[in-house]
Amino acid sequence: MEKTVLLVLLSERKETAVTFQKILTDWGCMVKTRLGIHDGVLDKCSNYGLVVLDIVGEKAKLEEMTRKLNLVHGIKAQLITLSI
Repeated sequence: MEKTVLLVLLSERKETAVTFQKILTDWGCMVKTRLGIHDGVLDKCSNYGLVVLDIVGEKAKLEEMTRKLNLVHGIKAQLITLSI
């Protein structure tokens, strides 16, 4: 069994959110599950965020999506494949 996740760290969440969302929309058919986490709520909302994506698809396409995310200033993405 093999599982692939994409971890995305946004260091400037407010500034990168629109670009990040557009890239995810472009590659949306590969995203099974999305979990977004950031510190703070209401008036103490953090500008840093972590997004965990459960993704599927051809390895080359997953790597291309990761590459496109890493081109955006303020975004660091890492593709991880786990198998048992």
